[in-house]
Amino acid sequence: MTLKTRITDLLGIRYPIVQGGMQNVGYASLASAVSNAGGLGLITALTFPDPEALAQELALCRSLTNAPFGVNISVFPTMRPPDYEAIVDVVADAGVTVVETAGTPEVRGVWDMLLARGMTVVHKCTSVRHAVSSQKYGVHAVSIDGFECAGHPGEDDVPGLVLIPAAVDALDVPVIASGGIADGRGLAAALALGADGINMGTRFCATVEAPIHDRVKQAYVDGSETDTDLLFRPFRNSARVGRNSVSQEVLRRLAVPEPRFEDVAQLVSGLKGKELLKSGDLDSGIYWSSMAQGLIHDIPTCADLIERIVREAREIIGGRLAAMLAH
Repeated sequence: MTLKTRITDLLGIRYPIVQGGMQNVGYASLASAVSNAGGLGLITALTFPDPEALAQELALCRSLTNAPFGVNISVFPTMRPPDYEAIVDVVADAGVTVVETAGTPEVRGVWDMLLARGMTVVHKCTSVRHAVSSQKYGVHAVSIDGFECAGHPGEDDVPGLVLIPAAVDALDVPVIASGGIADGRGLAAALALGADGINMGTRFCATVEAPIHDRVKQAYVDGSETDTDLLFRPFRNSARVGRNSVSQEVLRRLAVPEPRFEDVAQLVSGLKGKELLKSGDLDSGIYWSSMAQGLIHDIPTCADLIERIVREAREIIGGRLAAMLAH
């Protein structure tokens, strides 16, 4: 059973399902499981301390799957920028041909390196205007991230039901729908809205192969669609996380006339978030979560999850919706 779209053709995969590029989650164990199940798994480059460690993880992933997998490379402001040229070299040397990018306009320098090496570039955007600009620059596909998503949803607050078809209308390259998708209904809806595939992050965190603590996985099962918090809005760097005592304290500290990031920096440090995923102490930092957690009710293997999603989508498209036309 396959589900053919422009994205399956572009990426060489069986199903139009892409794993989100998630910091401290996108390891070979998860990426290979997604790819073996017919989707596109992604290893997150900046999870690793240096290009050499990334090269080792890519080699491990290659040993675990014969299917295509990709790498996420994100570009964000930092005091000590990663060596992006070395990262691209490592990815190219590993024979990886698909790279998902995200981040600030400085990402264009990474695009130049990737495009010069003939790689397929999928860029994640949170607005149509940025998607159009990315297409003009030469990316091969756009992953459009709605307001429901985990991580950074942008500042426009446009949900997927509007953002996805708006992007499809404005673009010629294939569109991957991202944000708030967790099941076959989401896949069928995305395809109906004109997208060529879906991207899921939070849903893949609640799988057997996700390299995070079982208590974190259970938090996604237990959380509802209203159990997320939107942090850093005063700094126009909004970030959606799972609600816990830390996220609530961050909101409390920033609810002042002149909020300062310094007042919450220690609470939201990346090191604390990384340790939370390992320890399962849900109140030791912040962790990303989308509104899609309200649609997560179990912790399956990636293979079972993907097969179920595809089966549900096919039943909706060829069954329920087709029956409506018949009558």
